[in-house]
Amino acid sequence: MKVALCFIINYDHVLNKEDIWREWIEPNKDIINIYVYYKDFNKIKSPWLKQYTLPEKYIFSTNYYNIIPAYISLMEYAKINNKENQWFCFLTDSCCPIISPLRFRYLFYKNCNKSIMHWSHSWWNIQFHQRANLKLLPLDYHLANDPWFILRREEVNSIIYFVKTQEKLTNLICNGGLANESLFAIILQCKNRLKNTICAITHITDWSRMTSSTSPYVFAKNKQQDQTFIEHELKKHPYAIFIRKVAIKLPNKFLQNFIYENPLTQLNWMEYCHLSALNCFYKSFNVFYIFNVFHVFSLVSLCIISFGFWLFIKV
Repeated sequence: MKVALCFIINYDHVLNKEDIWREWIEPNKDIINIYVYYKDFNKIKSPWLKQYTLPEKYIFSTNYYNIIPAYISLMEYAKINNKENQWFCFLTDSCCPIISPLRFRYLFYKNCNKSIMHWSHSWWNIQFHQRANLKLLPLDYHLANDPWFILRREEVNSIIYFVKTQEKLTNLICNGGLANESLFAIILQCKNRLKNTICAITHITDWSRMTSSTSPYVFAKNKQQDQTFIEHELKKHPYAIFIRKVAIKLPNKFLQNFIYENPLTQLNWMEYCHLSALNCFYKSFNVFYIFNVFHVFSLVSLCIISFGFWLFIKV
């Protein structure tokens, strides 16, 4: 059972914090696969990034208003490239991890049977804004989703199937522009899967201090205000794993302090015991579909360990 990190890179074709990513991935390299969608292969200078790029036949023309082909290509290739890929995390070149590798592993093992995507009813005036052509759809499909999220394999299969079999409807939504902020919620609603999705933020983003009319705040300096904002968001969003947008010039130490030292991004002792039980389960059985059995197993193990710890303190 593995995680597919699906990057969409553009413009300068660099991963703004490649060194942070490489350091963060290393402890979990046994459960992580990497996939990179690009516009121009010749612009990629990093040998590390090049080794994870999609084959050329999966690369299609995209732009700011229609980036859906990149998502679908990443889903299709990552799905067939490794049948163990269970979580598909969608990321940009300006994304960066913000929790410890251990907490990431814990969240994956604990929630591998769920997609995590923040969604809501459309927050814009659909009669005024053309985006996703929602005014041409039934009321139940006037939906919005965060453009960066985590999908499990089953939802990926549903999305690929929908795009291939409902081409006319998919094109209608995409032709409205900014479809990546609606299409996925609409598809999951059509497939009756949206209600089973964890509606939560996975990528911390600051829209209160927008850098431009279309861009959220870019974290570029080691500011106390930024640290306070991130800590607040980590407390508020228990499924937060990544942060965007992060500038190349942001000091690595600022991010590393969050990832490896901040208590909000680490495991407490009960979570660590739970993770130990989950690790034993997955390494012993290498299955991910017997969720009821596995949760009983892990929770019983946690109770036994906790009881032993309590006895130790009492003695």
